Amino acid sequence: MKIAVYGQNYSKESSQEAFEILHNVLVNHQANVFVEENFLNQQNENIQQSPSLNTFSELDKSFDLLISIGGDGTILRAITYVKNLNIPIVGINTGRLGFLATIRTDEIETALSEIFKGDYKISERSLLSVSTSPENDQITDINFALNEITISRKNTTSMITVETHLNDEYLTSYWADGLILSTPTGSTGYSLSCGGPVIIPETNNFTLTPIAPHNLNARPLVIPDSTEVRFRVNGREDQFLMSLDSRIITLPNTTTVKVQKANFTIKMVERLDETFIDTLRKKLLWGEDRRN
Repeated sequence: MKIAVYGQNYSKESSQEAFEILHNVLVNHQANVFVEENFLNQQNENIQQSPSLNTFSELDKSFDLLISIGGDGTILRAITYVKNLNIPIVGINTGRLGFLATIRTDEIETALSEIFKGDYKISERSLLSVSTSPENDQITDINFALNEITISRKNTTSMITVETHLNDEYLTSYWADGLILSTPTGSTGYSLSCGGPVIIPETNNFTLTPIAPHNLNARPLVIPDSTEVRFRVNGREDQFLMSLDSRIITLPNTTTVKVQKANFTIKMVERLDETFIDTLRKKLLWGEDRRN
């Protein structure tokens, strides 16, 4: 089995520990392992010199699996390598919440053994695809997001106005610090912190969530994921920010942003006894009584 391993490009003791365990497991299973070059350089000398490890800077369809070591943010960066190659992603969690990266360090050996046996399931996650008019070179190659597309103010404490159309029909103009268009996967991220709803991953919807709206009757709106959404920004500054997950670019106010469902999905590997409801309950402490 040909496996890619990706992690953040900084030294973190928990990630190094997880990678050492993972390395031993993959060697025992005689996997053909390729590690993202910058991440490998962060490991200890013994790991770096392991003859069983190769490096990669890009992926292709010959890979059977990508293993991400870190948190959900690491997976968001990993998908820029996976793109539309249909390579399933395994998330090892050395971060905090972990709605996508759900395998703990002490579960690596058991979970990987199950995966090598084929005892796992795939959760397909929809993405957002963005284009701009006029075109912008910064989003030509990586124009998609797994969690959300966010429009926000830049270099000002003043609100911006985000004129919003759904399938060419005018919806409203949000007076706010910004506006989030979230996938079901991203509903437990930035959108949730701004008051947006939690959406089950299999649901065919997106969510519009305003950030600190001045028009207080503006509320999160759930829309079909077949909807084409168009944004136009006005404000005191001549520019605004647009983020695709963790990737941020600056755009002039003359830009029209168009967002729609991407024509490919990201495949997340889940253990057979793992469910989104169970993860949701554990991560958000639903039903916990802290008085006990």
